[in-house]
Amino acid sequence: MKRLVLLLFAVFLFSSFAFAGTSTYQVTGPVLEVKSDSIVVQKGKEKWEIARDKDTKVTGGLKVGDKVTVHYTMKAASIEVKGEAKKKK
Repeated sequence: MKRLVLLLFAVFLFSSFAFAGTSTYQVTGPVLEVKSDSIVVQKGKEKWEIARDKDTKVTGGLKVGDKVTVHYTMKAASIEVKGEAKKKK
């Protein structure tokens, strides 16, 4: 029984490392604008526009003026290589 518990613990521990690769970030502030595909949040003096889609989970009624915390990830959409870096001599 101890071996089974230890084995299950090890499986859960290592599986959590497998999914830990994507960092999540958050921004908190009042909502300035709400669109079907984005939300604009004021953070200090900056306006943060964050994309959203049908899979974005929203709890509560979302409207302009509400204070919200948005959790997001950063992911590259495309990468264009402009050329090789110059070598130092």
